[in-house]
Amino acid sequence: MMSTGDSNSIPGGQQQESTEPSKKALKKQQKEAEKAAKKAAYKEQNKKADQQPVDNEEDFSKDFYGNLPLIQSSEKINRKIIDVKDLTPQIADTKVWIRARLQTSRSKGKQCFFVLRQRYWTVQGLIAVGKETSKQMVKFAASINKESIIDIEAYVRTVPSKIESCSQQDVELHTIQIWVVSSAAPQLPVLVEDAARPETDEFAKVNQDTRLDNRVIDLRTCTSQAIFKLQAGLCALFRDFLTKNGFVEIHTPKIISAASEGGANVFEVTYFKTSAYLAQSPQLYKQMAICSDFDKVFTVGSVFRAEDSNTHRHLTEFVGLDLEMAFKYHYHEVIDQIGDLFVAIFKGLRDNFAEEIATVHKQFPAEPFKFLEPSLRLEFPEAVQMLRNNGIEIGDEDDLSTPSEKFLGKLVKAKYDTDFFILDKYPLAVRPFYTMPDPHNKKASNSYDMFMRGEEILSGAQRIHDPDLLTERAKEHGIDLEKIKAYIDSFRYGAPPHAGGGIGCERVTMLYLGLDNIRKTSLYPRDPKRLTP
Repeated sequence: MMSTGDSNSIPGGQQQESTEPSKKALKKQQKEAEKAAKKAAYKEQNKKADQQPVDNEEDFSKDFYGNLPLIQSSEKINRKIIDVKDLTPQIADTKVWIRARLQTSRSKGKQCFFVLRQRYWTVQGLIAVGKETSKQMVKFAASINKESIIDIEAYVRTVPSKIESCSQQDVELHTIQIWVVSSAAPQLPVLVEDAARPETDEFAKVNQDTRLDNRVIDLRTCTSQAIFKLQAGLCALFRDFLTKNGFVEIHTPKIISAASEGGANVFEVTYFKTSAYLAQSPQLYKQMAICSDFDKVFTVGSVFRAEDSNTHRHLTEFVGLDLEMAFKYHYHEVIDQIGDLFVAIFKGLRDNFAEEIATVHKQFPAEPFKFLEPSLRLEFPEAVQMLRNNGIEIGDEDDLSTPSEKFLGKLVKAKYDTDFFILDKYPLAVRPFYTMPDPHNKKASNSYDMFMRGEEILSGAQRIHDPDLLTERAKEHGIDLEKIKAYIDSFRYGAPPHAGGGIGCERVTMLYLGLDNIRKTSLYPRDPKRLTP
């Protein structure tokens, strides 16, 4: 008979397993609970410690660090601020004020090392616990978010060995005061040090879309700063040379009534109750200025091309460096002038921007740009023959494809040791309607392109200055004569023979530096897939 008092017995004589934990399991659970309690208590203790002054000591440096109130120009402070680039051993042991971005910081024991950055100059700073620097001040310095703008007062000290990671390698700053002027967010979408990594760096690099999506931060890298300083120099050299040679700078409309280059690659915009277009070129207005007796003109401004080209060298908006000039008897007078212009630009960049070039090539290595003086000039049939001799099939009236241009650049470099050359006498069929035909060859034209590292950077020609011939050529290109009536009429009142060209500023910058993508040389690039930021 089954005992009803046996709770572990079940019908059939089977033994029921106990659900009670064993003594060993209970002991293990108790130890784990005690361990978790100790860990929680430790965290709570640290949390309270963070909320209290370090070691409960009096903060005797409280007046020498912190967050500045919002600067609203409420007062004028007579204080000299030194640039990072001017921190040299010549001013060692002097006390200076610096305003810069906090690039990195590293806390180590009772001291904190940090790097300050202004454009592409950097310097190491140090703050350490001492008689005039409290632990709380060092802790505050270590807590400042990267990319914050800060003011520091410090002594300039020489160092026993060069600081290889900074541009100012012979000095460092021993900090007396540190104030946050503008705090950056604690989490940045892109770290400047990552965006600045050399191409040869084994660490993961920031991809192009991420850079452009966060362009404000990407432009802070030393490389970007150097690129755009050099580009500013390029524009200044362009202006200076032409001004000294009798050119006048003009400013032409960017909203026009008809496509300036013909074709469909134009942005149409609503203009009150009608339509207008964004200028593909200042071409027509440069010529009209010549007809107005300006003689020699140039312009620097935006150019718009509605080309669905997602390549390394195309943008839908770029900065055009355009020029036009009257000549006496032959358009080669203009080619010679443009060739001299480029030589002056290349010399100016080489001689005045060596530091910027070196900064860019540190991240993006490239061969130095080579050029001849005077510039090399070839005729189109010569180039075609060079290509044919090296296995490229091309017709006499075909335009050069991008691969053919690049290959031609390599052939020219190998033969003439130059990265820059001029190609003259293009086929008439591949040039705009206003291009002057060659008087000796009806299939050729008085037009030219100029190349850097095998890529076209200028397209130009002698322009048709006779209204009847211009009308005839416009009809052949299917252009509505009514829309360009003012342009054609400008030649009916006497027009000098003239020629010119248009240069892509971003493309010249890219190719001079040997970069792989034009978006690196456009401040905020516009292409078929990008309209922001």
